[in-house]
Amino acid sequence: MDRTIILLITFVISTTYLVAQDSMNYYPRMLQKELETAAGTNFTIEELSIPPDIAKQIYLGKYFSVHTNSQSTGRAYLFVGRVTTCRAGGCSINDNQLSAKESEFFDYYILYDSTCTIQKVKIFNYQATHGQEVTAKSWLRQFQGYRGESNLIVGKNVDAISGATISVEATAIDIEHKTSLLKLLLKKENS
Repeated sequence: MDRTIILLITFVISTTYLVAQDSMNYYPRMLQKELETAAGTNFTIEELSIPPDIAKQIYLGKYFSVHTNSQSTGRAYLFVGRVTTCRAGGCSINDNQLSAKESEFFDYYILYDSTCTIQKVKIFNYQATHGQEVTAKSWLRQFQGYRGESNLIVGKNVDAISGATISVEATAIDIEHKTSLLKLLLKKENS
């Protein structure tokens, strides 16, 4: 499926699904364990203040700053968000009557280091009927080291998964988008 069509589907569903954002768990137990493993028990998390021009591009998710007392770890960043992949019963760009109840989605997080380089991607709540293969650690590991300096193109620099086309495309597009937004956010913060 064309990348533009998938981006359009994801955008339409995401904006429709916005009302469900408040019910999302932004600090799942597995994330807490992940941070404790990486930083020990001595870390703090604070939500980043997002300017309105960037906030309107986030749709479903939040950025956080993770601070540790370790000089080797220092400051890191975190994005926790939701990707809507389709609606129950299939995908159609002609259907503008999508409802939150019909949307299929997954919640995930991205851990970044201080240079906005991805350290880990984890899908922690997969609520779609197809494409669960994207939750595999081995598949998600390919995003480690991504810095937003190139496009993530399925079949070229992102592994395709037969039977999970929509989930793969939606994941790649969202990771690329959220990484570029974080870089923009930090650039604005430092200027």
